[in-house]
Amino acid sequence: MAEEKLPTRAEDFAEWYNQLVVRSDMADYAPVRGCMVVKPYGWALWENITSWLDAEFKKTGHVNAAFPTLIPLSFFEKEKEHVEGFAPELAVVTHGGGEELEEKLAVRPTSETIIGHMYAKWIKSWRDLPVLIVQWGSVLRWELRTKLFLRTAEFYWHEGHTAHASAEEAIEEMYRILDIYERFCLEEAAIPVIKGVKSETERFAGAHTTTSIEAMMWDKRALQSGTSHYFSTNFAKAFDIQFLNKENTLQYAETTSWAISSRIIGAMIMVHGDDQGLILPPRLAPIQAVIVPIFKSDAEKNKVMEVADRVFAELKAAGIRVKMDDRDNVSSGYKFNDWEMRGVPVRVEVGPKDVEKGSVALARRDRPGKEGKTFVSQTGLASTVAGLLTEIQASLLKRATEYRDANIHEPKDYEDLKRIVQDGWAFAYWCESRECETKVKEETKATTRNIPLNQPKGEGTCVVCGKPSKRKVYFAKAY
Repeated sequence: MAEEKLPTRAEDFAEWYNQLVVRSDMADYAPVRGCMVVKPYGWALWENITSWLDAEFKKTGHVNAAFPTLIPLSFFEKEKEHVEGFAPELAVVTHGGGEELEEKLAVRPTSETIIGHMYAKWIKSWRDLPVLIVQWGSVLRWELRTKLFLRTAEFYWHEGHTAHASAEEAIEEMYRILDIYERFCLEEAAIPVIKGVKSETERFAGAHTTTSIEAMMWDKRALQSGTSHYFSTNFAKAFDIQFLNKENTLQYAETTSWAISSRIIGAMIMVHGDDQGLILPPRLAPIQAVIVPIFKSDAEKNKVMEVADRVFAELKAAGIRVKMDDRDNVSSGYKFNDWEMRGVPVRVEVGPKDVEKGSVALARRDRPGKEGKTFVSQTGLASTVAGLLTEIQASLLKRATEYRDANIHEPKDYEDLKRIVQDGWAFAYWCESRECETKVKEETKATTRNIPLNQPKGEGTCVVCGKPSKRKVYFAKAY
């Protein structure tokens, strides 16, 4: 039952990724072009992501609600910039119940318009504010070039939509959420991200300010991994979200929206995976440890399974997400490869010699081969495994951070920038003009990723045109 090896990342990164998503049992291609089926293993990972985020949002006073999938097409015409931004991606329902609809309906690409309409009904006084609502579900954007998890026509996410009495409060909300996203990536996904503000051309359609977290993948491309937007009163004016303030004067609400989508799974695959398959961060992995009993005869099986069952019960009781692989139709070697492909952080091997010695072999996924294998006592095994999971989590973040930092360079001049962005990120002063941004994009295919919130002191000159510049920006090719 030997399976073909994955293509290596170095020979064909795109094909490595495509095959890995399917072969690791995360997702499969749907019969509708550009859509995916998320399989139970992939959905379990998504549930671990969403449950952490949901708990954090609730700590900050947010509540969950659900809004319709179908939105009157006329709603998109109310906010001009928004409709222009989404027009090419809209899927439109023209018929229902065998008849042509009087008003065409858009399948939601995002929910600002329908939620803005409802907020206008619900918000009448300053006492009604703030409104802090999160919706969990899927949206549809008619993507032409698709890739499982990274860019599919339908994808899963949460979308937060909030309304506030003042600009200060709304801006504070935008940054609060950005901080939660950063913490999620660092603490849970083991992905180092850079927080910053998007350029005018890269910001969300209809937003006043878009902030993002940007991550570097193994192929050195950037991936926008989460966004948080401040709309000012743009959507409030389009949908007439007005309230009487404390001075009894009518004013428009200040709104925000923000999201992390299922593309964060694609980020984890591309940041941590290796040529053997997935490597999942222990805090999010659906299975944190897999037990593989090894035996040749029935007599060996009885002794080994007695220990394996005891180890399983002990790990489970300690709150470790554990799986027993007692399949009898495949070899141990096959099982090792299978769980390596699926990225399980720790493999616990129990064989006849381990039974005699009162030990087990622990293999850590982030260090393949002999380097990652240790023999430990069965006594206190749960705490040993828990400690190893913590170590692996920290090791993944350290490795990804060092890799990212080694591939970010400060160009001496424009020619140097053009060279750097072919295989890395450039961090340089930029005058923030559209002309210089467009020039870089047209000549290198690299875009501005974000203007980091953490800026160096002092000023410089734009790497493209040489004019005085106050802030540095990251340039990179991106997904």
